[in-house]
Amino acid sequence: MYTKGSVRYEPLPLPDRVRLPDDQALAAAQVFRADLARRHSVRDFVADPVPEAVIAECIAAAGLAPSGANHQPWHFCLIGDPAMKARIRDAAEEEERAFYDGGAGDEWLAALEPIGTGVSKPHLTTAPWLIVIFAQRYGVTEDGTRYKNYYVPESVGIATGFLIAALHRAGLVCLTHTPNPMKFLNDLCGRPASEKPVMILPVGHPAPDATVPSVAKRKKPLEQILTVFRQGAGDGAAPG
Repeated sequence: MYTKGSVRYEPLPLPDRVRLPDDQALAAAQVFRADLARRHSVRDFVADPVPEAVIAECIAAAGLAPSGANHQPWHFCLIGDPAMKARIRDAAEEEERAFYDGGAGDEWLAALEPIGTGVSKPHLTTAPWLIVIFAQRYGVTEDGTRYKNYYVPESVGIATGFLIAALHRAGLVCLTHTPNPMKFLNDLCGRPASEKPVMILPVGHPAPDATVPSVAKRKKPLEQILTVFRQGAGDGAAPG
């Protein structure tokens, strides 16, 4: 975290060192992948309460993500107030009506059709919690001096991935929701103009009759998302 004039490079011995034998490393990677395969984006929630402490721990895990220059350019607002959730839903649905009534091109709407999305966003009021993720475009020191943050989209994206994985490990489901524009969220959450809202995560437990679109289970196989350049590939050898 950047603090003017008080941080300098000071190397520390690696405080945590984890090295597994190859077979255990493979097994651990397989277990983690299998666990993430059980994660689903859910639109059908029940209003059952979730302890605030559980969500707070997940957000704390997100805060451990690496970031450009370690500036940690993110802020998370956790919203459980019904009135605030209703305002967010009203604003999001207004934008969605404009989107589906001509704001989006035919190609975009065709791409969304298998997902089954629409104007109505009941998950924004049914889910017990909404997490609004803000990206800090720049920071301000204690004396009001503005400083630049680096690799903000990448850093916030990594932290969001940490958060989604942590919520899944806690037995919860969520949905990545990105209404546009979302400037009203700054006023609603009391966040400064230096921050940009980038995502809303409704969080809770799935409804008994919750469904997911069948297309969501179609993931690209490993051979389509991985190219390996083994030793010697730099000498003209083909990737494996």
